[in-house]
Amino acid sequence: MKSPNFIQRPFLALIVVIFVIASILYIESQKPKTGKIPDQPENESKYPRAPDFAGIDRWINSEPLNIAQLRGKVVLVDFWTYTCINCIRTLPYLKDWDKKYSDKGLTIVGVHTPEFGFEKKYENVLKAVNDYKLKYAVAQDNNYVTWNLYQNRYWPHKYLIDIDGYIRYDHIGEGNYEETEKMIQTLLHERMGRLNQKGRIDVDMTHPSGMMNLSPQDIGTPELYFGYQFDRGNLGYQGLKPNEIVDFKFPARPFRNFAYLDGAWKYNADNMELISDDGSILLIFKAKDVNIVAGSESNSTIFVFLNNQYLDKENEGMDIAIEGNKSMSKAGEFRLYNIVSGKDYDEKIIQMDVFGKGFKIYTFTFG
Repeated sequence: MKSPNFIQRPFLALIVVIFVIASILYIESQKPKTGKIPDQPENESKYPRAPDFAGIDRWINSEPLNIAQLRGKVVLVDFWTYTCINCIRTLPYLKDWDKKYSDKGLTIVGVHTPEFGFEKKYENVLKAVNDYKLKYAVAQDNNYVTWNLYQNRYWPHKYLIDIDGYIRYDHIGEGNYEETEKMIQTLLHERMGRLNQKGRIDVDMTHPSGMMNLSPQDIGTPELYFGYQFDRGNLGYQGLKPNEIVDFKFPARPFRNFAYLDGAWKYNADNMELISDDGSILLIFKAKDVNIVAGSESNSTIFVFLNNQYLDKENEGMDIAIEGNKSMSKAGEFRLYNIVSGKDYDEKIIQMDVFGKGFKIYTFTFG
């Protein structure tokens, strides 16, 4: 007869094996399901497929990405360019969303499509990415390939793509931040359900600190362009020919929302270039803040007057230095310069006296 101990040993070993297997199955059941994503074929007829990132010159903060490898992620594609004031004012939200949701399944891709020639330079874009402290992926779409695939026409323009690669939402321009964030949260909740993941999505809305208090409806002057490729009829002169040099004079009676020049300037594709040693720019506008996109390889100096007086602490822009009673700015790097930061949206007149040939001005933008 076999002893009781001999009979119990195999039985106990079987119990141990069953317990180990059950433990492994339980642990595996608690892991996120990151394998094949269940299909949702009904989305194919309801939403457009997101185009891929094509024709990208360089990637910043990331290896090259494509939509297929991002399947399973919620993707926010943001078309922007680093001198666009409207884009700049959205960046704090993008940075906060990246910080808040990247570990929950959100991937942000900033597609940098240049408006002006100097924005194509990798070094300039890299500096802007670092200056604005962007940590998410940025793709240089210098030849508008991805821009055209998305049939985009605006800066900024945001697209939200679900985990199957469908565009579920888009928004043009500034604003609607709460609506956009709620859609991010909705798509992340969908993702968790589809992947059988546990966890919680923070539903509080993002409110970045230091945001400008703007009333866009009170701005009475549109963005003004200086180059012939972008001409919207806001230069105060008719009949200008591409690439010609003209000795301009201020008119006796300037009108609001038209830019006027004094001195010799060259009418380039995307800018006006100062050819004489000095020159001036005059504009009657209705806005609180004034920005220019400009630069000079010779580090030109700009003296700024508002209503025929130098700026003071009440209206100086971030890129203005006040020395004695004079308000001035050094224009070297090609970028956006904030030259007036006022308190009201009343009509005003700005004059900029520029010293140093080679100065180029691309646009006025307002806030």
